[in-house]
Amino acid sequence: MKLVFLDRKTLAPEIELRAPSFPHRWEEHEETAPHQVLERLQDTDIAIVNKVRLGADILSRLPRLKLVVIAATGSDNVDLEACRQAGIAVCNIRDYSKNSVPEHALALILALNRSLNAYRASIVAGRWQQSGQFCYFDYPVRDLAGQTLGLIGYGTIARELEKLATALGMKVIVAARKGHPVSEGRVGFEQLLNDADVISLHCPLNAETRHLIGERELKLMKSDALLVNVGRGGLVDEAALLAALEQNRIGGAGFDVVTQEPPAPDNPLMQALQYPNFILTPHIAWASRNAMQRLADQLIDNIEAFVAGQPQHRLV
Repeated sequence: MKLVFLDRKTLAPEIELRAPSFPHRWEEHEETAPHQVLERLQDTDIAIVNKVRLGADILSRLPRLKLVVIAATGSDNVDLEACRQAGIAVCNIRDYSKNSVPEHALALILALNRSLNAYRASIVAGRWQQSGQFCYFDYPVRDLAGQTLGLIGYGTIARELEKLATALGMKVIVAARKGHPVSEGRVGFEQLLNDADVISLHCPLNAETRHLIGERELKLMKSDALLVNVGRGGLVDEAALLAALEQNRIGGAGFDVVTQEPPAPDNPLMQALQYPNFILTPHIAWASRNAMQRLADQLIDNIEAFVAGQPQHRLV
């Protein structure tokens, strides 16, 4: 069997990908441009992708392809319906970053609550010396204990973040799906926006969740509330967020994801970096060395299970 990994560069070089246990030919490319995908997957049995897009036009021209292995949890870069129609199985990676992503979300929350980035930048600029005091109070510093964390999306990552937040004395509430009735253990979507001191997004990106948070939703939040997104960039209307930061309508935001990655220099989130209450990290919440190695191991596990006739983690 021929296996092709189209974007090996999405895993750090030190992460080990063990060889599958069956006879095979392995081919990998650091990265693959859209015009190269079809050529590189010709005569391929198993395609491995992280962010490379596989649309219906490509999939329909790969009659030998049996399996697409997504080297991530999110699957919006693969046309699952086209795979279903073509009889191509698809599997993804599950729960590999259940420590890494919640810890990153918590780090963003803590950094924003304590204004760490703002104070560091002000020290570099000489503000401490200018103050003439042992300390100064240019930016707010808040305790997490007693604050309310609102979770939008309640999968594995959100549940792990809930544990961390609860241990620090936060109250946690979980939103019902936007536009859906409230069920047991949930609060209304708009109620969460009104009540939460920190809102953290943990949703997949699809037609229902795109721009889940826009101008209207940002206006419903407390004026000092924080918005954290370690899920998908498209969950938030980035231009609306920039406007909210410009107008001091929210307390701050911490993002690890952008609609287009890498973002263009004029992307609203790149412009938002001028504000001391905004933090942007380059989609690395998932990328602890421990998590990446678990991903790599599970990727090969998924392939071996499929070849053995016992597929796991299947989306299609």
